[in-house]
Amino acid sequence: MAKTLPKTDVVIVGVGWAGGIIAAELTKSGLNVVGLERGKERKTEDYFMVHDELRYGLRYEMMQDLSKETITFRSNEKTRALPMRQYGSFLIGDGLGGAGVHWNGQTYRFLPYDFEIRSKTIEKYGKNKIPAGMTIQDWGITYDEIEPYYDKFEKLTGISGEVNPLGGKRSSPFPTPPMKKTPAMQMFVEAAGRLKLNPYMMPSANLSENYTNPDGITRAACQYCGYCERFGCEYGAKADPVVTVIPVANKTGKFEIRTHSNVRRILHKGGKATGVMYTDVTTGEEIIQPADIVVVTSYVFNNVRLLLMSELGKPYDSSTGTGVIGRNYAYQVAKGSAIGFFENQQFNNFAGAGALGVSIDDYNGDNFDHSDLNFIHGGVIAIGQPGSRPIQNNPVPSGTASWGSEFKSKSVHYSNRTIGVGAQGSSMSFKHHFLDLDSAYKDVYGDPLLRITFDFEDQDRELAKFLADRCSKIVTEMGADKVDYLKELGPYDIMTYQSTHNTGGVIMGSNPGNSAVNTYSQMWDAENVFVVGASSFPQNAGYNPTNTVGALAYRAAEGIVKYREKGGLLG
Repeated sequence: MAKTLPKTDVVIVGVGWAGGIIAAELTKSGLNVVGLERGKERKTEDYFMVHDELRYGLRYEMMQDLSKETITFRSNEKTRALPMRQYGSFLIGDGLGGAGVHWNGQTYRFLPYDFEIRSKTIEKYGKNKIPAGMTIQDWGITYDEIEPYYDKFEKLTGISGEVNPLGGKRSSPFPTPPMKKTPAMQMFVEAAGRLKLNPYMMPSANLSENYTNPDGITRAACQYCGYCERFGCEYGAKADPVVTVIPVANKTGKFEIRTHSNVRRILHKGGKATGVMYTDVTTGEEIIQPADIVVVTSYVFNNVRLLLMSELGKPYDSSTGTGVIGRNYAYQVAKGSAIGFFENQQFNNFAGAGALGVSIDDYNGDNFDHSDLNFIHGGVIAIGQPGSRPIQNNPVPSGTASWGSEFKSKSVHYSNRTIGVGAQGSSMSFKHHFLDLDSAYKDVYGDPLLRITFDFEDQDRELAKFLADRCSKIVTEMGADKVDYLKELGPYDIMTYQSTHNTGGVIMGSNPGNSAVNTYSQMWDAENVFVVGASSFPQNAGYNPTNTVGALAYRAAEGIVKYREKGGLLG
């Protein structure tokens, strides 16, 4: 029998970026908050002098243990879904701070077009531009409405950058200057200029200089060590929840973090949540935490799975297109890239930072004419210098043997003679792409695994080829002797890493008929439940999601305070 604890004002499920922001804001407002994190505790000292590529980069120490809980995948409903037994296409974080600890730090704002994509596409190109089966929709919130929350997140994290000439309007400058510009990045800027493009320094959560944020948290500048993605930052230079918002919540004395606490059900009665049931991972004990308000802030898959297992919200039915939980799963088209090989020029590729780079948005959103193209939207194109680590850095031109003496000699020769220009393409939602519970496979507790049904569409294939071609033109203009780039996009491959930017499943909108939450991330079907994260995205933009997740978390925190005072659905 489960043990029941005393009730708290708010219980948060998952203490990463969204959970940490909401914990800080609510405790500052005087609310008592319990944060439940299924992984272990973390602190900056854990990463002192731990530049261990094998441990973190290849053995995924900071990720979810797939032997205990994983997902299943199928490309369509006619095939059998199978469990993901080892990491490939994406990485699912685990532990205090979540994926916010081992992210790269790229902190883009979505474009104004992204929030009103359906209405703006139809207005400009007509309804026929949206193919049958594509289920894109407006968010119910505009860029201008979300902009103040972007501003809050960027000031919290001290984002280093410069204005995107093709982006939305800003209410204030970046809090810190751009990062250093390397020789390869300067070559990109000059080549982009000759091609009449609009380069700007990538917005970075790796600090360009020492910074103190509005909450009084001081962090040191980046050391360009090249160990950001898949690693914690030993300097605290990379913004993460453990060094920004969690200390603020802890300082109030109103926040209690319980790690090793795996939430398995949201308890509810009469259309409102009463709390959550979780398992203490260390003892196996089941515990009930009653709460006035439940806030779900874990990763996309976990948000959707928890709601489905809790029978909260109407599950999506792909045959009818009705229901909302699991609807509009989307990913990212991250294969439209090019790599240039230089025979007589070398670069210090080993040095870098996760968000050190230069971007262009000339081919993102609707910044270019799509009238004669067989796709909508686009993606950001960028040169990045995140730091080439020794084990995984083996660039060789196409046609080279994948093993043996030729591979070894060429991988050494080109290790510092390559420049990659990559595109991060958008992902549109489709009726037959969705998340649900697997009927066959279960986790270590006997609960059903989450199942993904997804494959690339003609939209994705055309977009990937277009972006890859543009990337190749830039690399060629930079003077590469040989350029390799994507010619065709095949079926989606879950075994090859592409991006951890999974989105959708608990999407945001203006009415309960086609969305699960309103613009404050409040569930239509349970007014005291707020679900925050990239699960809110009705489709995915051509950017990293973190800045938008942070902005949504600030707006949700504001909404929770309003709800606490007045109750009811927020307008």
